Amino acid sequence: MRRFVLDTSIFTNPTTMAQFHADPMECIRVFLELARNTPTEFYMPLSVYEEFMRVRDLPPELAADFETEVWVRSPRRFELTIPSDVLYEFINEVRERIDRGLRIAEEHTKRAGALSTMKPEIITELRENFRSAMRKGLLDSREDVDVVLLAMELDAELASADQGMRKFANRVGVKLVTPEYLRRIMENLGAG
Repeated sequence: MRRFVLDTSIFTNPTTMAQFHADPMECIRVFLELARNTPTEFYMPLSVYEEFMRVRDLPPELAADFETEVWVRSPRRFELTIPSDVLYEFINEVRERIDRGLRIAEEHTKRAGALSTMKPEIITELRENFRSAMRKGLLDSREDVDVVLLAMELDAELASADQGMRKFANRVGVKLVTPEYLRRIMENLGAG
């Protein structure tokens, strides 16, 4: 039986979500209907489920349906090991990103020049560039780590549009599914 560990991006990323439905609640309903008819197991770590519930605010009956089809459980963090080489690569990447972020901050400070007050557009651009340099393509939250660890533990496939999560999962040997194909995969599994 195939297992999938889900990230909130399946239900919040506009591109990924659209394969089920453009409306957020209908997207979840369509996913659940497919899940009911698919011989697979779906999982979501508790930390991610709590984040998902804050973002989507599901009505109680839909939340109960979700928990019927998606197992909510945390990874066994104290029982899993991550190769030290992966950790070293991660630390190097974080250091490089910090340096890039500092260069962006310096560049924007120079652009502000002798202004007595910074223009709001410069601050907005600084925030966007800094966020992109520091977080895009990087495992950057406890929730992201929980998803990867649970997929590792269960030998499951990771279903996420988060590039940082996918990159790290690939490094540690977690199976990946292209998130935009999830609906079709579920349909194929349900038909077989």
